[in-house]
Amino acid sequence: MSRAGTVGRVVAGTGVAVAAAAGGLLIDRQRRRTGPGEDEPFGTLHGEVHTVKADDGLLLHAEIDEIAPYGTSADHTDKATVVFVHGFSLNSDCWHFQRLAFRGKRRMVFFDQRSHGRSGRADVGSATIDQLGRDLKTVLDTLAPREPVVLVGHSMGGMSIVALAEQHPELFGDRVVGLGLISTTAGGQRTHKMLSRYIPDAVGRRVVERGLLLASERERVLELARRSGSAVALRVIREFAFGDDPPPRAYVDFVDRMISSTPLKVLVEFIPEFDALDKFHVVAAFEHVPTWILCGTKDKLTSIGHARKLHSRIAGSHLVELRGGGHMPIFEFKDRVNETLDLLFEQADRRIGADR
Repeated sequence: MSRAGTVGRVVAGTGVAVAAAAGGLLIDRQRRRTGPGEDEPFGTLHGEVHTVKADDGLLLHAEIDEIAPYGTSADHTDKATVVFVHGFSLNSDCWHFQRLAFRGKRRMVFFDQRSHGRSGRADVGSATIDQLGRDLKTVLDTLAPREPVVLVGHSMGGMSIVALAEQHPELFGDRVVGLGLISTTAGGQRTHKMLSRYIPDAVGRRVVERGLLLASERERVLELARRSGSAVALRVIREFAFGDDPPPRAYVDFVDRMISSTPLKVLVEFIPEFDALDKFHVVAAFEHVPTWILCGTKDKLTSIGHARKLHSRIAGSHLVELRGGGHMPIFEFKDRVNETLDLLFEQADRRIGADR
């Protein structure tokens, strides 16, 4: 494989779609499959739209699903609001199955992280995990200023929650009454290990740096390679986003659409943040609230080892290992994820009742 192909595969591991940059993976169309979710109207679930102004002036797209429009709001005050925080290169539409499961049952807040989805494009210097933590605080203050909340974060969304905990540990056990951490980590990420766990860190860092440089220099060509529906992009998404069992083509297509809508420059800006993340020292704050950690045992992006480490550092937390699952359990194991979230929400609600 050429040097460009090797570099591209490493970059792919983190951004899922960036791998299309190198074209180093076998190009073959997936055989079209049908299955659960094939006919679901992905990307069509929307709530009341809000615009949240971040502390640096960037406008964030947000939506709220209230209880009243879909059911009864009689016991609304006894239920925590749930704030969902999506992952890298996705947008808030990724919570499709969770939105379906809990719509009408409780108040839910969704938002697109900066430079993702329908939110504004951030300056290069503000494409950081720490800024995502500040954005999350602004969303809470704007859309859930008084009520208790449960935070649910997937991948980079979980990192945003960790950043919030470092900045405002006092929130956990007070305004934040529950946590769901899905396929995420608080540090120790090594992008190059997604290509091979045998690559030394020093070598791997150089390969990743050169890969990001390559992506920046050849942006126009690489954007064509990773365009929505391309054979390379679909193959990479299937390889890195999902686990052992081949997912329905509709799932792959939907993830592809979200990733393809995220500019390559955004991917390149955020990727260095993942290797730099080092915040396991702050997760002890989570022991003050019910915390559930979920991860697939075949996750190639944030491996099960990260979930186990989080579990070991958060007293009283619960770990759910999804056997054979990849990085998108919110699709692959949607029922198990929703059942676990339901338990989390009930625990949070009981905590609210006990505090009154």
